[in-house]
Amino acid sequence: MDLHSMIHPAYGLYLALIVGGGVVAVFARSLVRALSGLIVTLFGVAGMYLLMAAPFLAFMQILIYVGAVTVLIFFAIMLTRSSDGESGTEGGRIGRGFLAIWAAVFSTLVLAAVVVRHMPNAIPLKPEVSMGRLGEFLTGPFALSFELISAVLFVAMAGAVLLGFERRIAK
Repeated sequence: MDLHSMIHPAYGLYLALIVGGGVVAVFARSLVRALSGLIVTLFGVAGMYLLMAAPFLAFMQILIYVGAVTVLIFFAIMLTRSSDGESGTEGGRIGRGFLAIWAAVFSTLVLAAVVVRHMPNAIPLKPEVSMGRLGEFLTGPFALSFELISAVLFVAMAGAVLLGFERRIAK
């Protein structure tokens, strides 16, 4: 089996992961199950990056979003859960599903209109850059950006802990 015959099934698999995870994230009654759906969706997006021959972006997707951000969301869920039950389950599932479908259709139409109206010209591809060279480039002039990412994650975790602390003290 050659590589080109595997692209379409891989695309279908990653698309199924994205859509299936999104459906689970929207319709799950439990916030932990919704987070699991989000994780599956993020893995599907990482797979799409692999299909676009961007392994560095796929690795960053898994490392930053699947790893760090979902752990922070999980901590926030665990720290803010009320003693009566799980927080965040208000509202009907049908209403959330309708809003999710509306948001998906609306954002797709807006993005499609922008792309069609402002179609960029095709640019020639440059030769592939090695990972070592990319690392040197990113840690040189863009070192501050990487530091800011870690600061944002730290502030999010500190905020989750603070919210959980305040809620437990108030009871």
